[in-house]
Amino acid sequence: MSDESIRTEVRRHYAKAVTDGSTYCAPKAPCCGPAAPVQMAKAVGYTPAELQSVPDGANLGLGCGNPLAFAALKEGDIVVDLGSGAGFDCFLAAERVGPGGRVIGVDMTPEMVERARVLARKYGVANVEFRLGEIEAVPVADGVADMVISNCVINLSPEKPRVFAEAYRVLKPGGVLMVSDLVLLRPLPERVRASVEAYVGCISGASLRDDYLAMIAAAGFEQVQSLSENTYPIGSSNPDATELAIMEATGLTAQELRATAEAVVSAKVRATKPRASNLPER
Repeated sequence: MSDESIRTEVRRHYAKAVTDGSTYCAPKAPCCGPAAPVQMAKAVGYTPAELQSVPDGANLGLGCGNPLAFAALKEGDIVVDLGSGAGFDCFLAAERVGPGGRVIGVDMTPEMVERARVLARKYGVANVEFRLGEIEAVPVADGVADMVISNCVINLSPEKPRVFAEAYRVLKPGGVLMVSDLVLLRPLPERVRASVEAYVGCISGASLRDDYLAMIAAAGFEQVQSLSENTYPIGSSNPDATELAIMEATGLTAQELRATAEAVVSAKVRATKPRASNLPER
């Protein structure tokens, strides 16, 4: 598929997540219905206090980790969230940076941006805003952010080096990139890699871990490191809708999908933009 075709499919699937509550990029919860996003968020590292503090409807259960778990945000910081969805991580960051800080969420799905804007207005969160845009061309000025975060979204981009270059551009010297994302420990079978369902499910678009870290370093970042890695449960004995769609599209059995999924891990990655004295020529 072309890059634009991939974006169209991703946009369509994530619009559906807003309109009908589908989840496409999260471990399967042991339940269904309204409680599922809460169970999913707990499974990937969010605390009960964090879950209780965000507006109702912001958590769609779409993440694969908590990018704020290792984020040392301070009062007054400016944060940019790449692929902000309905604003879950943005609202959490807004609490930490306080009224003197600012959080900018960027997402390419109009339905996601509208949901996040409605919630910000409804709950009176004044230090957060949501912008429609692609993470390969972030609608944010150069050098404004103290931290760039992202949660299980960069793997969906067909142009990951551009995403990391954009994160580098919008960060201040000394700023931090903090990402939760899916990476691969080994290559996927070709029929999984070519599957649209596996792509929008955050599987086939994932890069090999070492390649992912190398792309971040190539963008100019220093101190690039994977802080933690956890298994990502795809292909369980009781498959959810995403797993069933992948199996139908690829012809894999549940056992084969489970074996394939062993190659997929959720990683929390941190990197730093060099301070002014060390900035490379670009």
